[in-house]
Amino acid sequence: MIHSLADVQTVHIGQSTTVWQFNVILPNAVIGDNCNICSHCFIENDVIIGHRVTIKNGVYLWDGTTIEDDVFIGPNVTFSNDKYPRSKNHDVEFTKTRVCKGTSIGANATILPGITIGEYAMIGAGSVVTKNVPAHTTVKGNPAK
Repeated sequence: MIHSLADVQTVHIGQSTTVWQFNVILPNAVIGDNCNICSHCFIENDVIIGHRVTIKNGVYLWDGTTIEDDVFIGPNVTFSNDKYPRSKNHDVEFTKTRVCKGTSIGANATILPGITIGEYAMIGAGSVVTKNVPAHTTVKGNPAK
């Protein structure tokens, strides 16, 4: 189901995926089966989302982001993709961020660019993730440890 108030420009959306109102999904984004994209999200072109992913309200996924299967992303989680952002710098190659299978990210966490979060990791609400997180690890705080 794609809500009538969503701006979904991609045709690469899997079966039984729900996209709620006030989302913008750009043409080259790929979204798997049975996902739930809650309202007020933005998904850029070079984004891959696996199967059975939940993305809560207010999450923006920027170019270079891969979300694997069975991931939960809490409300207002912030991702970034540019280590040295400058206005009008169009020649930048964005850093890749990967959230591996089964990970859960708590509300309002911040994920810095170029991070890999290992399988089944748990990121505490409000954490600032500044380095890679190993699989099956729980981190919390600022910086997340």
